[in-house]
This record gives sequence, structure tokens and C-alpha cells, in this order.
Amino acid sequence: MSNQEPGFATLAVHAGAQPDPATGARITPIYQTASYVFDDVDHAASLFGLQAFGNIYTRITNPTQAVLEERIAALEGGTAALATASGHAAQLLIMHAMMMPGDEFVASKKLYGGSINQFGHSFKSFGWNVLWAEGLEPADFDAAVTDKTKAIFIESLANPGGLVMDINGIAEVARKHKIPLIVDNTMASPYLCRPIEHGADIVVHSLTKFLGGHGNSMGGVIVDGGTFDWSRDGKYPILSEPRPEYNGIVLHETFGNFAFAIACRVLGLRDLGPAISPFNAFQILTGIETLPLRMQRHSDNALEVAKYLDAHEKVEWVSYAGLDNDPYHSLQQQYMPKGAGAVFTFGLKGGYEAGVAVVSNVEIFSHLANIGDTRSLIIHPASTTHKQLDAEQQAAAGAGPDVVRLSIGIEDVADIIGDLEQALAQIS
Repeated sequence: MSNQEPGFATLAVHAGAQPDPATGARITPIYQTASYVFDDVDHAASLFGLQAFGNIYTRITNPTQAVLEERIAALEGGTAALATASGHAAQLLIMHAMMMPGDEFVASKKLYGGSINQFGHSFKSFGWNVLWAEGLEPADFDAAVTDKTKAIFIESLANPGGLVMDINGIAEVARKHKIPLIVDNTMASPYLCRPIEHGADIVVHSLTKFLGGHGNSMGGVIVDGGTFDWSRDGKYPILSEPRPEYNGIVLHETFGNFAFAIACRVLGLRDLGPAISPFNAFQILTGIETLPLRMQRHSDNALEVAKYLDAHEKVEWVSYAGLDNDPYHSLQQQYMPKGAGAVFTFGLKGGYEAGVAVVSNVEIFSHLANIGDTRSLIIHPASTTHKQLDAEQQAAAGAGPDVVRLSIGIEDVADIIGDLEQALAQIS
């Protein structure tokens, strides 16, 4: 065999997968089963005691899911991964593995509206508190950290505005305070950005978006970078102290650089239960095979659409880091040189009413609350995804009344632009 390191496209097709040993099937089968037969009593005991790896129950492990996890870990450059039922489920399990009641984490204000809602409201039921960084510079995150802070959370490419974050700079802040940096890499995908290479300790995705890529399956994933010392300072007792439910095993001591992924699986996924279905894991695996082809086409199309809108008389501004005049263009060149992704926002001179008019009159674009589809998608965040936020929060999240968000698909770019042209023409 060649000793050459496989390239990204090769990993997207092959990582984690082998022909099925029972049937010879080349594509990873859908292992549609709830549970698995043990070899004997000793085998069962070793599995339940974390002394051996294997399948017990599909809520915790499944062979189709396992291939998906290994593939994504390879694409992100992590040590291990855990697939979940959704991106929100992945974020829940991350915090469950490191936070105790009364603990805090610092987050960027430039996040998907659902994450802002989850962090600011639902997590309070667990006693986990979010502190919002006032700006996007590393110093803003540094200023927000307290002695109760357990992590920093950012998006590599912020939804909905397509702002590129300074991952290296914020990672330095996290290292200074001896806390992990969590990066949501959904919008960029590992094709455009690999946050672990820039200092992230944990990466999270909504698999529903670009990794799956076809808008047909829900899923999330946690990638353990294997870079953080969970035993230092005793700040993370879930990983650094004996676990009574596993006969006193210390997870970090036992599992080393993939202990965080193990903790999320054997504590969070086991007890909270947000497992991905084998069918969804299969669908997402299939989508990942074309990820490099799709992401390049998404990015190339989006740049052309952004240039068109930037010159349009009814458009006040365009926020797309791929544009030479964008304030985040230099960060895009640093972190995402292959492209600035598919999702961006623009502001209409007619404000809220103009935004509603555009989303009401498109024909190729689909008006819905998703991104990362092969199809071009459009939404007016202030009336939909960010509606639960007040005006100040909407503005802080980049979802003011004039804002329209696009997720550019892989159609012919002339047709995408033509559809926007006819919709913009109908604004009075």
C-alpha cells in the first residue's frame, strides 16, 4: 500500500468505511437494529464496563453511525467524533460533559438564532449560564471570562452574516484561561476550514446542513480535537474524577486524547438519549462523499451572486467575506482561502417590507428555515429564525429588519441571479 496521506476528497469517500464483512456490500449498510447479541456473559460485562469497544444498543452505538463518526473525525483532523440527532443535541451533550450547575461559558453574539435561544434560555434549566462577548475581537472574549467560565463558543463562519472569526486569536484567549474553545463549523464545513488546526479543542456541526448537503436528514456531530488537558486544575470533574456508574473509571486517565468524545457518548448520549437514526446516518454519509465538489460550487456561485447584489441599486449593503471590500476578507483569506461559503446576508433599502417582498416573489429560491442544501434557499430572519429575539438582539445577531439571508445552491449561477433580479424588480 502507498504511504501517501489521503487527500480530503479521498477521505470524504473512503474514511471509516470498508466493504461489509458479512455480505461484501461496498456501500456502508443501514444497520436498522435496536440491539446486538453478545458473545457471552463476559463479553457483555466488558462492554458495559467500558473495558472493550462494541455495540450494545443503538442509542449508544451503531455500525452505520460509527462509519459516519470516523469519517467526520478524519475530515476535521480530530481524534474521535460522536453523531447525534441534531446540531442542538450535539451542543447539549458538549455542555453536559463539562458544565456543572452555576458554571458559565462565553459565546459570541454572532450565532445562529436557535443557538442564541438555546444558550440564553433552555440551558438555564440546567444551571448553565452564558456570558455574551461584546464584540468579535479576541479581547472581547478575554474581557468576558470569569473564574466560573468553562469554555468559549464561536462559529467559524457566523450565521447568518457570513462573518469570519479570528479562531487563532480567540484560541489564544482560551489557552490563557485554560479552558477549551468550541467552534461550530457548520457553515464552513471542513472543506473550507478545519478549526482544530487553528487552535479549537472541540468542533460541532449540524449535519443537516452542508455535510449532509441535500436537506433530507437531521443530524449533529461532536468532534474531539484531542488537544485539551481535562485533568488540569480539577475544573472538569466529569472527566477527571472517578465515575461511580463505571466502577470508578477516570475517563481522561483511561481514554486520553479522545476522552471527551467518550464522555459525551457514555454519559450524555446514554442518559439524555438524542441518538441519530441509522437511516439518517446513512443519508448523511452519502452526502459527505460529494462535499468537496458541492462546497466549491456553493462558494463559487455565492461569490458571483454577492458581486451582483453589491452593485444593485435596491441593495444597501452585502455582508460576504469573499468580496474584496468586505471587512472580513483578510480573515477569509487566512482561514478559508478556498472560498467564503454559501451563506450570506444583504440589506434592502426598503427595510422590512422589501425583505418580505423579495422572499415572497422568488421562484427558484425556496423560502424556508434551512441552509446547506443543493438548492438555493432564502429567508427573512427578522420574521422567522430570529423572530423570538428582541430588536436589540436581532441587530446584534446580524438579523435586523432589512436583512435577507441567502444560502446559495449549486444551480447554474445565471439562473440564481435571474431569479433575484425578477424578485427585486417587484419591490415598489
